[in-house]
Amino acid sequence: MPKLLYTLRTSDCSDNTLLAQFDSTLRAAVSVILNVDLNDDQWAQASLPVRNGGLGICSAQMLAPSAILASAASTLELQQSIVPPSIQTLADKSTETVELSWATLSEASKPTGKQSCIQKAWDGLALANQMTRILSGTSSDTDKARLLAASSTHTGDWLHAPPIASVGLRLSDEAVQVAVAHRLGCKACEPHTCVCGNAVSARGLNGLACHRSGPRHQRHSQLNDILWRAFKRASVPVVKEPAGLSRDDGKRPDGVTLLPWTKGKPLAWDVTVPDTYANSHLADMATTAGAAGDKATNNKVVKYRWIANSHIFVPVAKQWN
Repeated sequence: MPKLLYTLRTSDCSDNTLLAQFDSTLRAAVSVILNVDLNDDQWAQASLPVRNGGLGICSAQMLAPSAILASAASTLELQQSIVPPSIQTLADKSTETVELSWATLSEASKPTGKQSCIQKAWDGLALANQMTRILSGTSSDTDKARLLAASSTHTGDWLHAPPIASVGLRLSDEAVQVAVAHRLGCKACEPHTCVCGNAVSARGLNGLACHRSGPRHQRHSQLNDILWRAFKRASVPVVKEPAGLSRDDGKRPDGVTLLPWTKGKPLAWDVTVPDTYANSHLADMATTAGAAGDKATNNKVVKYRWIANSHIFVPVAKQWN
């Protein structure tokens, strides 16, 4: 797309049929590389920016009107100084057709003033309307929860991370495929019966909450290890699962500092990794992004309220999307 952007900004290509062919080729390439089958709605989501729940793979058809309109607005004064006054009116109307195409995509008022010279201002409105269309066209709570979770803060950070194997940032091909499938709602596996007895659909969501799933416990341990190593790097002595802080049910917080953290009290923390698609969270997640994490955090505060007098308790929730 960066190679094509110069052409899109210097000539009106918004109604060119080759853009559809370009997007079709790009969609086929993404499907092959990621090993997922994309339907129209999933491709529409993939073409959204990462911050909006997509993969950041721009659609040429979606970008073309915004590119030429921003370019025309930013060079308007230069055009008027070059074009003879006798045809300036005709030149000013040259973008009217493109504006109609853009209005169809965005269903919004066009940017004015300095904003009209910024391509992101035009493109942002069109993309926001596309996200609204995708969300409003979704009927199931599972897909609504998925879309809201995918567009919440930091859920797309893994797409920006450089794949450096030496520091543990390189995902395997299978991990990328599963992550993309969950993000876009694609088929992730063949339907089967889980070892816990539950039916597993093609989306493969049961494994995120299955009590007999190894990775479910690994996520908790890995997140706790990250916190423990961070304290160690900061030269703060900590201990995992302190024996003297057991609850009535025998459970203990995941860790505690051995020295006072603030106000003379040590800090205690407990990690939880709630599942976005769990039945207990699904209704809330279908209306509010991050609801599962907020609910899990509040539950942890209630469970460990008995140590509030002696410790500063901090719940750590990583919502699994």
